[in-house]
Amino acid sequence: MAADKYDFPLPGTGRAAVVVPAPGPGPHQWAGAPSAALDVDGSIVLAYRVRSGIDGDYNVIARSADGERLATIGVVTRDRLGAAMVERPALVRTDSGRWRLYVSCATPDSLHWWIGVLEASEPEELAHAEVRRVFEGDERTTAVKDPVIRYDGRRWQAWICCHPLDKPGEEDRMSTAYATSDDGLTWEWHGTVLTGRPGTWDARGARLSSILPDGRACYDGRASREENWFERTGLATPATGNGTTPLLVQLDDSPVVDVRYLDILPLPTDGYRIYYEARLPDESHELRTELIPPGY
Repeated sequence: MAADKYDFPLPGTGRAAVVVPAPGPGPHQWAGAPSAALDVDGSIVLAYRVRSGIDGDYNVIARSADGERLATIGVVTRDRLGAAMVERPALVRTDSGRWRLYVSCATPDSLHWWIGVLEASEPEELAHAEVRRVFEGDERTTAVKDPVIRYDGRRWQAWICCHPLDKPGEEDRMSTAYATSDDGLTWEWHGTVLTGRPGTWDARGARLSSILPDGRACYDGRASREENWFERTGLATPATGNGTTPLLVQLDDSPVVDVRYLDILPLPTDGYRIYYEARLPDESHELRTELIPPGY
């Protein structure tokens, strides 16, 4: 799909490079679910999830001078977090120069997920930081995971993927809720801001994956339970007149690109570095990046 139709930094706009290959062949061999942030020296710090049938689940923290060649600086395993699985992390640098990694953790022997945070003075120290729970969800009603966290120097904002647990066998349904905070640790919920639409390609749910400073966003969606792990990317734009809760409305009635977990990092040059998880023919997933220059 032509990116200029939407004026949005989509995959296919730049030259794609594989930054992390799939950990193995076949289904559930995934590298992806990225979250990127800039350091003061201009390097990119990237956090992502690896799921491997051999090595299990873990989050990786890496640093890159050019956005493509990664050097691993930390690994956070599911065992260290006391989790059965981990999913997409969210990486944030605060205005005081400290770093936070928000982690998605599955409760053992349960379909419940919760979100914790690790904090350190440098990204290299995050893997050894203690985890603090910040979004508990509810073990009977709601699993929370895959956060998108933004801090503008004044207010913390979070878009959280929520899975209802009220119907056995239907827990893959998903929507996106919004929360704000003064410190990024204690949060106030403002309700659901993005949901799937009955009868469309995203009927089973909508999980926000990145949001631009002007409020436009991209999200993962799918039509059915059978399409779990086959999400595609759609676009959403701010709805108007909604007070403190920034509701989003989908743009068009079809996905714009066949990838998931698209993360968009605005660059000081006014371009973007994007990262996303791409599915291969054998159903393994690899992590790719593209540099999108100003005026794309």
